[in-house]
Amino acid sequence: MNRQEPAGAAILPQAARQFCFDVLGAVGADRSSAEAATRAMLHGSVHGIDSHGVRLLDHYATAFEGGRLNTSPRLTFRKIRRGSGLLEADHAHGAVATFRAMEQACDLAEEAGIAGVGIRNSSHFGPAGAFAVTAAERGMLGLVLANSDSFVRLHDGAAPFHGTNPIGMAMPSGGENPWLLDMATSAIPYNRVQLYRSTGQSLPEATASDAEGADTQDADAAAMLAPVGAGFGFKGAGLAGMAEIFAAALTGMRLSPEILPMGGPDFATPRGLGAFVLAIDPDGFIGAEIARQTMARYLEALRASPARPGTTVLAPGDREWAEAERRRVHGIPIDPATLMAFERLSARYGVDLPSTLR
Repeated sequence: MNRQEPAGAAILPQAARQFCFDVLGAVGADRSSAEAATRAMLHGSVHGIDSHGVRLLDHYATAFEGGRLNTSPRLTFRKIRRGSGLLEADHAHGAVATFRAMEQACDLAEEAGIAGVGIRNSSHFGPAGAFAVTAAERGMLGLVLANSDSFVRLHDGAAPFHGTNPIGMAMPSGGENPWLLDMATSAIPYNRVQLYRSTGQSLPEATASDAEGADTQDADAAAMLAPVGAGFGFKGAGLAGMAEIFAAALTGMRLSPEILPMGGPDFATPRGLGAFVLAIDPDGFIGAEIARQTMARYLEALRASPARPGTTVLAPGDREWAEAERRRVHGIPIDPATLMAFERLSARYGVDLPSTLR
């Protein structure tokens, strides 16, 4: 049932970036941790992925302060073969570990053509696309997979099993912005349930279930999420399993049912998440120029494909890049619960609130 939505606010990206960085620094996070976490959150907020944007700041501050996240982690990389290795994250914020892992993967791929890096003892990293894009910026295909604590039922299941287990992929497109896919393998991410609770919106159909496994559109009653695919949710459950294999089986880390809940109440114990990144250098295959030409031809044909009445055909990433252009001018929308959290954080840590636009 919808409730009236309180008046919202908007904050320019640079102001939001400074506020997030200052709060995390005040909590005790070292510079690299504060920068990486802020970079990931701003990617989410600027590109319209609000569930994984600056609304996570309050959660991250709690996790740093409680001890779940290491405020000064020592990341170590161990090369296993020419195109593979493991990054020990030392219970860092997940963004620190995943940005670093993708850098290592790209470095290895420059020599081997393709390289994968498994991440050990990490934590929540935010929007998967933020890390895939860093590979595309180096002219490579980037793939990112992770698992998380159980909150998604199986197809026809009545209990949480997989996490939202995200998949992100980016590929240079031959144009200004890369082809970009950033998706949860659940019908919606859990953070969107929290966002809808804040804004009083009803959940879309076939995206969440109550404690008995029955479908619900009431965000307050949602006890688990459905796998992506609605009636064909076995596909979403299968994709979640794929992410589980990369994130846990190839890194030796915990399976989703073994991971402590993201939302607590324990914020002192590290969660020990795994993740996996892959970088592919087109020059190790057909060559970067041909790959770019093919991507440009593909996207031109895709966008020219006939659309149903009243709709527009979009390539993965088109919506995000258009939203980023708009939000850089008009600001990042801040939901009421996040605005209240910002006010609490400002008062607690003595950090000036960013100016709002409305």
